[in-house]
Amino acid sequence: MEPMTTSCILGVVEGLTEFLPVSSTGHLVISSSLLGLGGEKAATFNVVIQVGAMLAVLALYWRKFLGLLAPRGSSSALSGMHGIMLLILTTIPGAVLGLLLHSRIKALFTPASVAIALIAGSVFMVLAERYLAGRNAESASGVDTLTARQALGVGCFQCLALWPGFSRSASTIAGGMLLGLSRRDAAEYSFLAAVPIIVGAAGYDLLKSLPLLSAADLPYFLAGSLASFLSALVAIKTFIAFAGRVTLRGFALYRVLLAVPVYWFLAQ
Repeated sequence: MEPMTTSCILGVVEGLTEFLPVSSTGHLVISSSLLGLGGEKAATFNVVIQVGAMLAVLALYWRKFLGLLAPRGSSSALSGMHGIMLLILTTIPGAVLGLLLHSRIKALFTPASVAIALIAGSVFMVLAERYLAGRNAESASGVDTLTARQALGVGCFQCLALWPGFSRSASTIAGGMLLGLSRRDAAEYSFLAAVPIIVGAAGYDLLKSLPLLSAADLPYFLAGSLASFLSALVAIKTFIAFAGRVTLRGFALYRVLLAVPVYWFLAQ
């Protein structure tokens, strides 16, 4: 298969799965294995194309991000310096742990590890849904009234996503639900909180891998990022439209069903 086609395929996989609780990293590891790709350069490519998905969040939620810089009297917790501080609180735990465990995390980018993480994340989501079902839905706090405790809590749950296959979206959405957010609000905050952590992870990984890259790699990185951006737009809008009516249990079942062939065929 042509390298450009491969880049676009991986970009679409990234964009469709980055913001769904199914693990984009897990799907990229699986896709890379099926396409016969591997090594440090492939791993860096899989991280950098997340920037395309991140740009989709900026395109869809530009008003909220503009409100961080120019609040104009907004009463939302996610505006002005207060909103920036909430996003920083969410980012710090994963950023610190990611820096400390960077080399060990890279070693977990294997089909066997991903398969186990897929199942672990499924269990976590089912537990969050059980908690949400037992709670008065009207008591759920909205994303515009997010507290510092909730923001930090979501950041701590986000650390679970350092295990490839667990899913950043699954950890933050389910974690947000456990902290009192509705499913839709938890999903929305998960999207917003993805921006700083993706920028940091992609930038750090790219910097570490610069000696492995050349100018000839740039077109493939750009093509993958563009494909990621376009497919992420579709995924985000679709997920938000159904988040209030569809539980995470369907995603949990999908992950378990995916984990079985991944472990059986790719991890051997």
